[in-house]
Amino acid sequence: MLMNLTQKILHSHLAKPSDMVPGEEIFLKVDQTLTHDINAVMTYLAFEAIGLDRTQVETSVSYLDHNLLYLDNKTPDDHIYLQTVAERYGVYVSRPGNGICHAVQVARFGVPGKLCMGGDSHTPHGGSIGMLCIGVGGMDVATAMTGVPMRLKMPKIVKVNLTGHLKPGCNAKEVILEMLRRVGIKGGLGKVFEYVGPGAATLTVNERATITNMGAEMGATTSIFPADGQVKTFLKAQHREEDYVELLPDEGCSYDEEMELDLSSLEPLCACPHQPDNVIPLKDVEKKKVQQVFIGSCTNASYSDIAKAALVFQGRHVNENVSCTCGISSRQIYVQLMRDGYLEMLINAGVRLLELACGPCCAIGQSPATNGVAVRTSNRNFKGRAGNPTAEIYLVNPENAAATAIVGTFATAEEVMGADLERLAQVKEPEEYPIEDSMIIRPLSEEEAKKVEVVRGPNIKPLPVPEAPTQHLKAPISLKTVDNITTDDITPASAEFSSMRSNIPLMSQYCYHRYDPTFAARAKEMGQSIIIGGENYGQGSSREHAAINPMYLGVKAVIAKSIARIHKGNLLNHGIIPMVFADPADYDRLDMEDVLEIDGLLDQMQAREVEIADVTKGFTFKARLELSDSELEVISCGGQLRYLKKQLEESRK
Repeated sequence: MLMNLTQKILHSHLAKPSDMVPGEEIFLKVDQTLTHDINAVMTYLAFEAIGLDRTQVETSVSYLDHNLLYLDNKTPDDHIYLQTVAERYGVYVSRPGNGICHAVQVARFGVPGKLCMGGDSHTPHGGSIGMLCIGVGGMDVATAMTGVPMRLKMPKIVKVNLTGHLKPGCNAKEVILEMLRRVGIKGGLGKVFEYVGPGAATLTVNERATITNMGAEMGATTSIFPADGQVKTFLKAQHREEDYVELLPDEGCSYDEEMELDLSSLEPLCACPHQPDNVIPLKDVEKKKVQQVFIGSCTNASYSDIAKAALVFQGRHVNENVSCTCGISSRQIYVQLMRDGYLEMLINAGVRLLELACGPCCAIGQSPATNGVAVRTSNRNFKGRAGNPTAEIYLVNPENAAATAIVGTFATAEEVMGADLERLAQVKEPEEYPIEDSMIIRPLSEEEAKKVEVVRGPNIKPLPVPEAPTQHLKAPISLKTVDNITTDDITPASAEFSSMRSNIPLMSQYCYHRYDPTFAARAKEMGQSIIIGGENYGQGSSREHAAINPMYLGVKAVIAKSIARIHKGNLLNHGIIPMVFADPADYDRLDMEDVLEIDGLLDQMQAREVEIADVTKGFTFKARLELSDSELEVISCGGQLRYLKKQLEESRK
C-alpha cells in the first residue's frame, strides 16, 4: 500500500491494528513528550498521583522557558518544583536561559519519524524535520508518560503542493498567513497539512518551522514536511547527523484533500486584529502610527529571521515613537548571531534584546499601551493575548517588522532598503551551530532518581480531581459566550496570572477575568453550573487551566456550537462534559441564569445525544456528545486521572 508521510508515521506507531480511516479512533505509541513551565505543574502533579517511578517514553523534556519574569516567589518556586520533579522521574530539564521549548526540542532532541506529544499548542513546530508532533493538554502528556497509548481521531491528510521560491522581503510567515487566509482559524480541524513539492525542497528547517508552528492557528491536528536533504543539513549542523532518517511520501500516494501554493506569487502579508486569519496584503493595511514592535518568539526567531531583521536595521534607527524589542529563540542562535555581528546591528539601531524566553508572545512583559498598535512576528493576535485588551496586534514577518519599527508605521523591507533588498536573500543558516548543552540537565539513573526530594513551594496546591457525573443534572447557565472564545479569554495570560497556575484555588478567581470579571464569583455561588458557547469554543493555547478552573468552580458541562480540538480534550480530561447543539439555532434561545435540567444523563450519554430542558423558559432541546467509546468512558469516570488509574489497576490484575 502506498502511503503519504503522515500515514507512514502513524502506521509505525499504532498500538492496535487499524485501517486508519479518517474520523475513527486510533491508539498510538508515543516516543517523546515536552512540557513548559506555565502549564507543566499540573502535568507532573498528575504523573505523581499515578504512582509510577519513571517516565515510560524514550525522551521526556521539561522546559523552563515561558515565564522568566520573577514577580514574586511563585514562579521561582514552580521552577524549583519542576526541576526536582523532573530529576525524580527521569525527565530532561532545559534550564531558564537555554531557549524556547519548540526551537530547542527540534535542535537537540527531534528525530525524523518520531511521534511527540507536547503540552503546548505549537508543538507541531517539530513537523519541520519530519516528526509528527501534536499539541495536547497537560493531562494527556502525563498519560503519555505512563506509556499508555495516545488516543487520537484519525485525521484527514491534506497535501499542500508548494512550487516556486520565496522572493526577498517575503518569509515563511507569508506562506502560513496565506494558508490562514485560505483555510481560516477552524478550517484545519481534524486535519494534518503535509507540505511537499519542489517549493518545499527550497525551504530550510527553520522556515518550515514557522509554517508548521502556526498551523495550530488553523486548528490543525499538526503539520509536517518530509525528512529530506534540508533536514539532513540541519541535523548535521547540530552535530546530530546520525539521527537523520530519510522519510518521504511514497510516489503516487493519495491524500484526502489537495492544495497548490506558488511561493513565487506571495507578497508581504499581515494578519490584522483580532484573529490570525484576518490576513490582507501589508501594503493595504491602514497607515496607523505604531507604538511597539516585537521581533521573535518560537515562530520567527531563527538565525536567518533575526539576521534579516538586523540587515534591515543596519545603518538605520528605531523610530523615536516606537518601542522595539527582540526575543531570540535559543542560546545557540543567540551566540551565533553575536559572533556574526548581527546583535551589534540590532543594538546600534536601538533594539532592546530580551531574555531567551517566550515572554511577550504570552503577555509576559512588553504589554502594549492603552489603545496601542503593536506589530509582532509571533503567532497569535487574539484580543488581550498581549496583555492589554484595548491594544491592536498585527502579525508580520521579521524583515517587515524591522522596517515598521524604523518608519513608525506599517512598512515593508523593500520600502526601507530599496535595491539593497537582495542582501536578504544572501542570509543562510549556519553550516554549524555552536553546540553547548550545559543548560540541559540529563536524567539521573533510576536508583539515583529515587533519592531526589521533590521541593514544593507554598503556592503549589494539589491537582483538583472532579467527581464522576450522576444520572440527574440540574444547573443554571453561569455564562453565555460569543464565537471564537479563546483559552486566553478563559484563563488570561501575563506574568502575574501565569505565576498563579500551580494554585488552582487562587487562579480560579480570575477565570474569564477579562471577558466577564463577575463569572468566578457567580459560578462559585451557583455551586454547579453550565456554560453555553458559540463556534470554535476554546480555540488557541493548549492550557488546560481553561478547563481546570471552570471545573473547580463547579462547571459540569459546556454546550457549544463547536469546540476546539485541544480544549475539548482538556474538558474531557477534567470531568466537564463537552456537548454541541444538535440545532445551533437553540443557542439563541438560551440566556444566562436559565436553569437547565437533564434526567437520565448517564443513560442518554451512551446514545451520544442528550435531551435538555430549559426549566426557566419551558422548552427542550438536544445536544450531541461527539465522543468515541474510550472518551465516553473517560468522562463517565470523572476525567482522565480516574480513568487512567482504573486502567493501570486492571492491567496489574
